[in-house]
Amino acid sequence: MASLEEILQSLTAEGELYDKLDGKRVRCYACGHCCPIPDGALGVCKVRFNKGGRLMIPWGYVGGIQCDPVEKKPFFHARPGRLAFSFGMLGCDLHCSYCQNWVTSQALRDPHAVAPPLRATPEQLVRMALEQGGEIMVSTYNEPLITSEWAVAVFKEAKQAGLMTGFVSNGNGTPQVLDFLKPWVDLYKVDLKSFDDRHYRQLGGRLQPILDTIRKLCEMGFWVEIVTLLIPGFNDSDDEIKRLTEFLAGVSPDIPWHVTAFHKDYKMTDPDNTRPRQLIRAAKIGKEAGLRFIYAGNLPGMVGDLENTHCPDCQEIVVERHGYHILGYKVTGDGRCPSCHKAIPGRWAESFRPQITDRPYIPRFARASGLTVA
Repeated sequence: MASLEEILQSLTAEGELYDKLDGKRVRCYACGHCCPIPDGALGVCKVRFNKGGRLMIPWGYVGGIQCDPVEKKPFFHARPGRLAFSFGMLGCDLHCSYCQNWVTSQALRDPHAVAPPLRATPEQLVRMALEQGGEIMVSTYNEPLITSEWAVAVFKEAKQAGLMTGFVSNGNGTPQVLDFLKPWVDLYKVDLKSFDDRHYRQLGGRLQPILDTIRKLCEMGFWVEIVTLLIPGFNDSDDEIKRLTEFLAGVSPDIPWHVTAFHKDYKMTDPDNTRPRQLIRAAKIGKEAGLRFIYAGNLPGMVGDLENTHCPDCQEIVVERHGYHILGYKVTGDGRCPSCHKAIPGRWAESFRPQITDRPYIPRFARASGLTVA
């Protein structure tokens, strides 16, 4: 019986995001590690590898599919209430001990992470999204940067079908990968996990590439939303939150910042779960730093009005939420506050339609358009 690594090495194609070096080595540019990879070796992500001087990359499968309210991603300023068809592959360039998607992201590092790949084509995935009523195709669950070529192949089909597209990413990018993605990706969510380089090194990365990516994404015109999972004792000091939110406000005060509650998961079971008052405190610091759109997540109904979108001028509630459920929607067709006509930054729809669902669901396998276990 073939191992997972052997199966994945058979589901590959030659990549585009690399340079050839001397001695059959290659330099990969899919993520901020920029791995120099000798012939026969793997990159840090363990899914991109050098075969005879060619960089081979994941292709032709998914490690998971799910239909989500777009609010789960979370995107709060992009088509509220619409359905996001989410897909992912396997592997990650980081190894966060609290990862909520560890079954897919750590599939080649952790023997307990088992997510059998399903063979798929871009056409099949887009057809499934349309059948479910999806309006946004989102690459998520693993780190999408390390599978960018496959995501772009899917997104090209999605664009032809009139769908919006998005990345849910750790933001450990490079200028090369962002240039590659720009024509095909509309929305980009970055997990800004900390504002301390020592913490990032514990997770397997560095802070600076993430900060550079956030700046570059905004400069290039992606719609960007930022998430910080607030972990007691790890990244929740007033000083760190202040520096993090001042950085974001310096890039743009209109970046939506989601500060979300940690729950014990995977290998991180020592810190206490985040409490509502801690999210509210972080949100206050972010507001003082100059951010205009701040949301508290993972504790629906327990964080006051920090689930709602307010007009930054008149404070009218323009989108009212409880968890992933849209309770009220007032944004005008041209993306403005109905009371004072202030433009609300985002990617709004011309009109609001009732939600298909306010909770995630997995499409029935019988309707999976012929996807088979690899």
